[in-house]
Amino acid sequence: MQSFTWLGAVVCALGLTAGAGPAGNQKPDDPKKDKPFSDAEFVVLAASDGMHEVELGKLAKTNAASSDVRKFGERMVADHTKANEELKAVAAKAGLGLPTMLLSDPRRHIDKFSKLRGAEFDKAYTGHMVHDHHDAVDLFTRATKEAKDPGLKAFAEKTLPTIKEHLELAKKLNESVPPKKPE
Repeated sequence: MQSFTWLGAVVCALGLTAGAGPAGNQKPDDPKKDKPFSDAEFVVLAASDGMHEVELGKLAKTNAASSDVRKFGERMVADHTKANEELKAVAAKAGLGLPTMLLSDPRRHIDKFSKLRGAEFDKAYTGHMVHDHHDAVDLFTRATKEAKDPGLKAFAEKTLPTIKEHLELAKKLNESVPPKKPE
């Protein structure tokens, strides 16, 4: 297996280091369609996104007003924990390490959402879940087509339907959550 130092170099080269802001106006976790696909970058982004979804799901279980939002958070914890374990095994077979901490943008989101409660949390979280799962569908769709490692490609193909389902659930939930009341 290649060392985490190698992965750290990849992360730094991609501008994905924790605490570092994106270069220019690019988000560090946007899979760029004009940029060559990288299995290593996919692993880093998928792992960080998965950890992000688990942490936000835990917050939803405690900070949400709506029982439906809490249930969705529980589902995110369960599904993304399972996917994270599968990715860990597939990445190891591919000789790729996983990040042990979140990228800077997801960390900021968790910090932001940890301060929200009730209906304010519900609306912000469900909207964020729609956005995050749109990005994840794009990333995993690209991996199904461009991943070089057959294990990573198979993982993306297996996981993509669940991510699409999460996106549809998040959209419905976001529409059902009342907007934040003006102050």
